[in-house]
Amino acid sequence: MKESEIQSIKLRFGIIGNSPLLNQAINVAAQVASTDMSVLITGESGSGKESFSKIIHHLSKRKHGQFIAINCGAIPEGTIDSELFGHEKGSFTGAHEARKGYFEVTDGGTIFLDEIGEMPVSTQARLLRVLENGEFIKVGSSKVQKTNVRVIAATNVNLVGAVQNKKFREDLYYRLNTVPIYVPPLRERGSDIELLFRKFAFDFGEQYRVEPIKLTEDAKELVNKFRFPGNIRQLKNIVEQISVLEMDRTLDAVKLAQYLPSDNSYLPATINKSESGGQDKGGFSERDILYKILFEMKNDVTELKKLVLEMLNNESSNTEILQEHKNLFQNLEIVDNKYTEKPSRESSDDAILISPAQRNLSTYELDKIEDIAHEAEEDDSLSIEKKEKELIIRALRKNKNKRKYAAQDLGISERTLYRKIKQYELED
Repeated sequence: MKESEIQSIKLRFGIIGNSPLLNQAINVAAQVASTDMSVLITGESGSGKESFSKIIHHLSKRKHGQFIAINCGAIPEGTIDSELFGHEKGSFTGAHEARKGYFEVTDGGTIFLDEIGEMPVSTQARLLRVLENGEFIKVGSSKVQKTNVRVIAATNVNLVGAVQNKKFREDLYYRLNTVPIYVPPLRERGSDIELLFRKFAFDFGEQYRVEPIKLTEDAKELVNKFRFPGNIRQLKNIVEQISVLEMDRTLDAVKLAQYLPSDNSYLPATINKSESGGQDKGGFSERDILYKILFEMKNDVTELKKLVLEMLNNESSNTEILQEHKNLFQNLEIVDNKYTEKPSRESSDDAILISPAQRNLSTYELDKIEDIAHEAEEDDSLSIEKKEKELIIRALRKNKNKRKYAAQDLGISERTLYRKIKQYELED
């Protein structure tokens, strides 16, 4: 495709930049638009994948048909089949009337399935049938219906890895990946960062009726070096913030640095994560570590109950019994007739693996062992589900019942959180 044709597409769809990787992605999108081939768009969140789906649709013979963009990760697992394929009246609780799904509504048009990697495996099987035969069945129906819809999918996760982990169907992956398009992250687009900064500064200057923000040479160098993990979305938010708050309309590197998050400040708190997979050095995820803590706590409580019971039944040999179980108290010392936790000698990386019971058995008086036993009996019902429910409740309260942010705090998807809320009956 000629350079002039690529520039024309950029102007039409509001795409800013001259990066070779960006131009290559636009070129592939324009070439595949005239066909009905399935397209898989890959790239990081915020890099502009939806813009390429619109290029493909509006340059195709389906441009007069309907275009619908759907975020598969935002639809609860229990309703996604109904949303995509429709349902019949009475097919499930709350289905008071029949409903058309997106594949029926967009017949002759294009469906953009964003975050396809979040789609449940059962729904993936239905989607595969649509891609291969153009057929689907509504929820609660046995009638096969036909549709002529072009599917464009996008993801910011490694689908090959998802296939290997049995979370994504291999046949669907190859069916979708007929033509792959890679949208580069902002940090790989070189001077495009500065161009986008100027564009957003001008737009917000008009919107808020202020002079557009300008950067000095050292500020331009700084913004071009920043990695922008949130890509174009993050850059736009930063420029808007500066446009509203800054009185001085020309920013140097020192002033600009105040608006750029420091290294890793955009990431959630982690425990010695490796660069390869979001796991700690021992190969555990945060959830694995939480489960390990809970199981260790359970074991310690059980051992403590046995110890107290033996002491109560053998008053004459308490010293010998304590010697046999001294491992339970190896992290405690006596100060003013109280057990107090010793300062930990463990490194910060290993502190998470210290027995939770040892961390929490601080300042217990010697004459309150019987109270400890009583607490142990109450904690005997401790379970993973109970702790999980408590964490979900705390996350929802912290984020004022906004499930999107609660899910981010918990490190799970919105669909998983929705399912857990249903499971633990927390909807009220």
